[in-house]
Amino acid sequence: MPSFEIVTHVMAPPERVFDISLDVDVHAASMAGSSEEAVGGVTAGKLKLGDTVTWRARHFGIRWRMTSTISAYDRPGYFVDEQVSGPFKRWCHAHYFRPYGHGGTVISDVVEFSAPLGPLGRIAEMLALRPYMPKLIRFRNQYIKQVAEADLTAD
Repeated sequence: MPSFEIVTHVMAPPERVFDISLDVDVHAASMAGSSEEAVGGVTAGKLKLGDTVTWRARHFGIRWRMTSTISAYDRPGYFVDEQVSGPFKRWCHAHYFRPYGHGGTVISDVVEFSAPLGPLGRIAEMLALRPYMPKLIRFRNQYIKQVAEADLTAD
């Protein structure tokens, strides 16, 4: 099963970065390029343990839906979202937040996924998903970083 880790440094406290990372509206804005939108479950605001959200998006020119749940949650240390139904055979995304420096946060995203369709899915993983998924998470994290570092006096 393919997996990868992305590490991002943010100059904002872990609680702020954690909360922003669970915000449905922030996620949708970060994925605007793929027309990602919440269409079921929690469709706005901050997710919490046990919540589900159904996303509709377009990736690789294909429209798809994925429902995920927040299966683990320990603010501000980590949360895990896992696919309940959707395009993957398996999708598990663990988000870890640890303090560093003077008020900063290190985000570690650990993603495990596998495509359906046996050998055809493994080819899709190798040719398309393995290069694409880390780029997508990096892009999302840069958006989270921008939001978290902007106007820290607003909290």
